[in-house]
Amino acid sequence: MIAFLHGRVLDKQPTRIILDVQGVGYEVHVPLSTYYDVGDVGTEIALRIHTHVREEALQLYGFLTVLEQQLFERLIATSGIGPKLAVSVLSGIEPRDLVTAIQRSDIARLTGIPGIGRKTAERIVLELKDRLAQIAVPVGVDAPEAALSNERLRDDVLSALQNLGYHRPSAEKAVDAMLATTSASTFEQALKAALRELMR
Repeated sequence: MIAFLHGRVLDKQPTRIILDVQGVGYEVHVPLSTYYDVGDVGTEIALRIHTHVREEALQLYGFLTVLEQQLFERLIATSGIGPKLAVSVLSGIEPRDLVTAIQRSDIARLTGIPGIGRKTAERIVLELKDRLAQIAVPVGVDAPEAALSNERLRDDVLSALQNLGYHRPSAEKAVDAMLATTSASTFEQALKAALRELMR
């Protein structure tokens, strides 16, 4: 899977850019928050990539920040929300404002986003409120890189444990215990520590 691209902006539209990476043009779907910040055609940029595989297509979604990508991946994990709607959500509200709206259960703010009705807004709050606790940041305050890294590390290790066949509740318990008791700084260290927790 493609997880990162570094190249030159060949073309840009509000919902997608074409990135020239050593002579290969990649079509990358982006939210407006990324579109506005990538610069003009010809600018060199680096994008975090989420690769979405469907039966008939492989689509790339790109983000300039960790927070944008985290929100996108949490949104598409919400029932009823696909990648296209997730991009629309991130295009209709600033990432930090979205976190704040979800944390405050601000349904009115969420339904103000194009394509989001009341039921979808309520589902977003219900399914994401607790999962965003570790990445919530006040508007105007830079997110601590360590907190974002810990959240990403948690998700990566949890995904790996599930791929190894562990049930999600047991895996979550082990990962949370690992984060609370160790200071693992790499994925490999964190995964080993989580496996030790599962074997207790």
